[in-house]
Amino acid sequence: MNPAPAADAFLEAAERYDALIDWPGRLAHEESFFRRLFEQAGVRRVLDAACGTGHHAAMFHGWGLEVEGADLSGAMIAFARQRHGDRPGLTWVVRSFQTPPEPPGGFDAVICTGNSLALAGGMDVIGQAVGAMLTGLRSGGVLVLHLLNLWHLADGQTVWQKCRRLDPGGPGDRLLLKRLHRRGSLGQVDLVEVCLAGGGARLTADQAAFAGVEADELAVAVVAAGGERVEVWGSWDFEPYSREDSVDLILAARRR
Repeated sequence: MNPAPAADAFLEAAERYDALIDWPGRLAHEESFFRRLFEQAGVRRVLDAACGTGHHAAMFHGWGLEVEGADLSGAMIAFARQRHGDRPGLTWVVRSFQTPPEPPGGFDAVICTGNSLALAGGMDVIGQAVGAMLTGLRSGGVLVLHLLNLWHLADGQTVWQKCRRLDPGGPGDRLLLKRLHRRGSLGQVDLVEVCLAGGGARLTADQAAFAGVEADELAVAVVAAGGERVEVWGSWDFEPYSREDSVDLILAARRR
């Protein structure tokens, strides 16, 4: 069974999404992973597909790479442009990751992180997206896909993953929470904002379903679309992937 597409569930929540994540800590943790793969593949030009608020794209640009950040959400791209700017070698594009970039083979690396693939739908959508991403890669270029490993959650389990309070006591006083829930082969993510300013509490919630993706079926989709030398890890520290224990599912492959 495929989940209903996320269908704009978070497209207008760019600010809340951005504020909920410890970006300096996250990027510091992931940096060595990307540096290693990019150095091995001789990467100079990167596409960040489903780039969200643009922090990965900005990090790669800071390494001296030419980077394009693309996202289906105009709100996300507007936020990324405002936060990181338009600079030589750093561009922002409104485009679905199911749409092949032009020209074909123009990138040395394509990444898609943050569970965006699973939020888009089932394996039919994922296969289309993987095909478009590989089309954008030159021969020997590197593809990196990152998804939440739904299977590490027990069926029916709910996890309150993040909680952050912003501007305590100030005009922007609010509480941000993120919840994950698994029901069979589907997951649900809830992003909750509780506004505390002005007395009382006003609640806003966004939610989206996502598909549980098996590592083997993702690898098959990558190979079918033109990938090879597929490797799968369970963390940004290159730990082996475990279906039962790994929080993350990270796949890297090369374009044939």
